[in-house]
Amino acid sequence: MEQNENNNAQNPLNMYPTPPFKEQQQDEPGKQGLLDPKADHGEESYKGSGKLTGKKAIITGGDSGIGRAVAIAFAREGADVLISYLDEHEDAAETAKYIEAAGRKAVLVPGDISEESHCKQIIQEAMDSFGQIDVLVNNAAFQMSRDSLQDVSSAEWDKTFKTNIYPLFYLCKAAEEHLKPGSTVVNTTSVNAYKAPPQLVAYSATKAAIQNFTASMAQLWAEKGIRVNCVAPGPIWTPLIPATMPPEKVKSFGEDVPLKRAGQPVELAPAFVLLASQDSSYMTGSTVQVTGGYPTI
Repeated sequence: MEQNENNNAQNPLNMYPTPPFKEQQQDEPGKQGLLDPKADHGEESYKGSGKLTGKKAIITGGDSGIGRAVAIAFAREGADVLISYLDEHEDAAETAKYIEAAGRKAVLVPGDISEESHCKQIIQEAMDSFGQIDVLVNNAAFQMSRDSLQDVSSAEWDKTFKTNIYPLFYLCKAAEEHLKPGSTVVNTTSVNAYKAPPQLVAYSATKAAIQNFTASMAQLWAEKGIRVNCVAPGPIWTPLIPATMPPEKVKSFGEDVPLKRAGQPVELAPAFVLLASQDSSYMTGSTVQVTGGYPTI
């Protein structure tokens, strides 16, 4: 009986809530505390093993969702963490508590990463606080679901690109002089870089751009001993979903993947830890896909 219960708990089909979800809507960029059901970031489950001991990391969009899960995992693996976020102060403070509970230093830097000056400030804050940068996680993103190209304003198109791809250039350029051999960059792309749903034209284009930026940077920085990789999530249950999709799509979110459910942020964290650690020392220009079974070719 105990063995059967253990098998059920590890069955990826029923480890977490499955659609239909409650119809819900949030103002963009969304708040963690309003999600129903609540997301799992590894608060109770993630166990570290010293893979990032002594490392200093920057995570954009680290206040909630995937970024929060990565921040918790990094801290429990031994890293101090700077969290960059827009203005979700309550969510960021909550994430910082988990970092500090792991015995690590948390630095919070609010502001708009679409501005190059702010990206330079993030790098400077990391150097002032930590004295070094070992891991840069470019994770923050914006999307909006639209049924028609005519519904996508020029301002929204610009915002999507300036939030999702411009900061990778700004942050990598500002960080380059501080990155040493063995440093790593991990970018968050998406299954939509391959799948490209028609309702997410701008978002999918930026995620494909991230994929190619990663490939180019991996080659450019290889001679420096700096590795650049990315993680491609499938549908993950984060505040971005009810903040950017109509309620009826939120209700069915994740039901069309082979595993029949949305992923949880904690299920992404090990991929980021892998790429940030020496366990992936021969990986650069690679993409780790965490898609729930969505085919990407």
